[in-house]
Amino acid sequence: MVSFQRILVISSTFLGLSLSTDVSSQSKPNIIVILADDLGWNDVSFHGSAQIPTPNIDALAYNGIILNSHYVPALCTPSRSSLMTGKYPTHTGMQHLVILAPEPWGLPLSERLMPQFLKSAGYSTHAVGKWHLGFHRKEYTPTYRGFDSHFGYWNGYQDYYDHTMRATFVPYKGYDMRRNMSIDWEARGKYSTDLFTEEAVHIIETHDSEKGPLFLYLAHLAPHTANPEEPFQAPDEEIAKFAHIEDPERRMYAAMVSKVDQSIGEVMSALRTKGLLHNSIVLFMSDNGAPTVGIHSNRGSNYPLKGDYGEGTSGVRGVAAVWSPLLKTNQRVSNQLMHISDWLPTFYSAAGLDVNELGKIDGFDMWKALSENTASPRSEVLHNIDPIEDYSSFRRGDWKYVMGTTQKGKTDEWYGETGRDVNVQPYDVEAVLNSKAGIAITGYITKMQVHEKKLIRMYENSSSNKEYEKRRILKLLSETTVTSLRHQAEVHCNLDTTSSTTNNTNMSLETACKPLEAPCLFNIRDDPCETTNLASSRPLVLHSLEESLERFRKTMVNPLNVPGDPMANPLYWNGTWVNWMDDSNSIDDMKHILSFPEEKTGSLSLLIILIAMIALSIIGVTIKLILGIIPQEHIIFSKFLFSKSKVLEISEKQKDVAQ
Repeated sequence: MVSFQRILVISSTFLGLSLSTDVSSQSKPNIIVILADDLGWNDVSFHGSAQIPTPNIDALAYNGIILNSHYVPALCTPSRSSLMTGKYPTHTGMQHLVILAPEPWGLPLSERLMPQFLKSAGYSTHAVGKWHLGFHRKEYTPTYRGFDSHFGYWNGYQDYYDHTMRATFVPYKGYDMRRNMSIDWEARGKYSTDLFTEEAVHIIETHDSEKGPLFLYLAHLAPHTANPEEPFQAPDEEIAKFAHIEDPERRMYAAMVSKVDQSIGEVMSALRTKGLLHNSIVLFMSDNGAPTVGIHSNRGSNYPLKGDYGEGTSGVRGVAAVWSPLLKTNQRVSNQLMHISDWLPTFYSAAGLDVNELGKIDGFDMWKALSENTASPRSEVLHNIDPIEDYSSFRRGDWKYVMGTTQKGKTDEWYGETGRDVNVQPYDVEAVLNSKAGIAITGYITKMQVHEKKLIRMYENSSSNKEYEKRRILKLLSETTVTSLRHQAEVHCNLDTTSSTTNNTNMSLETACKPLEAPCLFNIRDDPCETTNLASSRPLVLHSLEESLERFRKTMVNPLNVPGDPMANPLYWNGTWVNWMDDSNSIDDMKHILSFPEEKTGSLSLLIILIAMIALSIIGVTIKLILGIIPQEHIIFSKFLFSKSKVLEISEKQKDVAQ
């Protein structure tokens, strides 16, 4: 007689459903990572504020696991390097600031990245959107680092419509949109979030599951600011939805976030239509908190979390949620300690692969802990050690240590709108349940329930029915569950909520944190907003954390940052950002690429004449030098002629440092 369990497996296979939560008995799961850029803690409505409704993100979060203790580095480049390598940025040299556009360095080529590991395991790997891990040489770009394809940009941000990128500290500006290694001029005039969403949906629709599982890395530009001259950009019809927000910049920011939310709905809907949802892990997170002040301030809110060295501003406690039918527990809020470096081993484990193959990394395999809601294998998180800014932060258990600060302490207080003012509309649970993501998940669960009900009827008189009843059956999300989870996910602090920018003016001198003068100590569980410095009252705990921090300091790699290179200027490369230090560029290629942008043609004739005059002068001086007519040391051009080898030598040293 065929056993009940075998018939169950055959039935589930026939219907294309994965009813078992045992990963080892299934094919490898599809892995979908959706990354928002600079999204504030308070800018998803499942965290308590309805000022910016995010129904699709909320549907994913409520149906899955809300990760309320998910930590990330405070800036774009360090965060993405940690995700890709499974290592702290201090162990890859990526811990100080970000890669600025003209700087010739990147994530070391000696590091093997997530797409390379997954590709070796049979995955089809695709990257969409932002890279920001180096591009001065082609070997640092996505398709050379494990991705089968990449559509997006290499720098840290771009204009949402014309896709140019103006460098932060130098007057360089150029076009930055690529399809693999080719410049995609056809993207001009189209909104970045829409372009990236359409590309992600196309990848899902055309994926061939018979050739292997899918790894899709969708790294949005939004809600990061665009170029400084016009930092806030969104379609008018989207902006109009947020007339209740008084501040015009915050209103446009809300529209930018809303477009990301719609993207999640489109991706989930595409997975459902393609029949991939039953065997997928979908992770949504932000690379770091919102920068509420500074050059790239986007008017996001991390309320009620604290500033730069704290959990909030451009902060280390990030928005994150994961959904998958392969998880044994869903519809819950997790306070399990987790770091972005954990995703590489977690995905690897979920795919039934040997985590030991990843080598020595800092990430922990969180799959079992998340799936079964057991204790986190992680007990500590290194937020950062930055020897350049003399800043360090570390958490172990409930305790957090901070010494020093960044940006000279300008962002060390509590910043960001509360989103709880009188103009905010009530939270719309129906909008969550009826969002595209909500509908996709509801449709999938309903189909599973129908199938399981048929199986129960088939075996209602069988002794095997008792074994079946023990199985976990996914349930539809209810309004009651949404209300409960939303309350659990909200961080509650003893802060003044009457103003949009909050300062704790009632803090005593004994408990005030002044990290530039002395280290600070906080109990994050009891005091998540870091209002009370316990360094003086708990000296033994402080000393213990300092010893642990010293352990990481001994294994730290020095930051790889190098000065910018003027030759990166897009002015010299047809107005585009290119791999300007590539060794493969021939003299003929250089002549073609170095032609000037169209807007410079008016002064081109004069420039040609000037260059010709300089060239003739150099030739004349060279002839005289050869004939010995003029002493070499008296000629200014001779310094240029005879120092060329030294310049090349320095350039090679820069390349070595960047690697």
